[in-house]
Amino acid sequence: MSPRPLVAIPADLKEIGPHPCHLVGDKYVRAVSHGADCLPLLLPALGDWYDLDDLVARIDGLFFTGSPSNVHPSLYGAAPDTHSVPPHDPARDATTLPLLRRALDTGIPIFAICRGFQELNVVMGGTLHPRVHDVPGLMDHREDKTAPLEVQYGPAHPLRLTPGGAFARITGRTELTVNTVHGQGIDRLGAGLAVEGTAPDGLVEAVRVEGHPFALGVQWHPEWRFWEDPASTALFRAFGDAVRAHAGRRGTA
Repeated sequence: MSPRPLVAIPADLKEIGPHPCHLVGDKYVRAVSHGADCLPLLLPALGDWYDLDDLVARIDGLFFTGSPSNVHPSLYGAAPDTHSVPPHDPARDATTLPLLRRALDTGIPIFAICRGFQELNVVMGGTLHPRVHDVPGLMDHREDKTAPLEVQYGPAHPLRLTPGGAFARITGRTELTVNTVHGQGIDRLGAGLAVEGTAPDGLVEAVRVEGHPFALGVQWHPEWRFWEDPASTALFRAFGDAVRAHAGRRGTA
C-alpha cells in the first residue's frame, strides 16, 4: 500500500493563557485526513524562517484554513482606518502569503478556505472588503455567535456555480447551499482568478487559479461535517486525488 501523500496546513499563532501556541482546528485536520485521505502536517507560523523552495519540495499539497483572524489591511492597500478590524495574526500573514506565492509557481495542489480564500485573493493582487456587512447592496454574511455551532455552520444561502466550471464538474451541481461565517470578503478580484461561484448578493465565494492544475478557494466552510454533505465530500475527494496525482508525478506516492 502506498504511503498517504503529505498535505501541509499552516497554523495560526494564538495565545492560550499567557502562552503563544501554533494551532489548527480539528475540523481542518480531519478534512485532510478523512476527507482527502492524506497525511496532515501542521505547519507552524514561523514566517521568513522557512526555506520555501525546500518546504514546497517536501510536501504534496497545501491546505489554507479559516481563522478568527483577518488578513492585515495594509497587505492589500486598504485605507488606514480599516487597520482597526481585529483580530490580526501577523505571524500567519508572514507565513501563508509568501508560501502561497511560491506554491502557485510549482503546480502543487492548493485548497483555500475562508481566510485562506482571502489570502489567495490578496496574493493574486486583489483586495478585500474589511466589513462586508457595511457595503451597500451586500448581505450580512456573519454568523450568530450566540447560536449553537451546528446552527452557525448550518445552510445559510444558495451559491450559484459557474456553468462548466471546476466546481460544477466536481460536485455535479449548478447550485450549492452553503454556510456563511465571515465578516470580510472579496472586493476586487485578483488577476488570474476565475469566478467559480457567487452568493445571491453577487459576492464572489468560489474561485479557481487559471492555468493551475488544482488551486481552488472557497469563502464558506466545506470542512464542517463534510461527510454529511455530498458536495463537500466531493471537493475534498477531488483535492485528495489531485494531491495523489502530484505526488505520483514527483515519485513520492
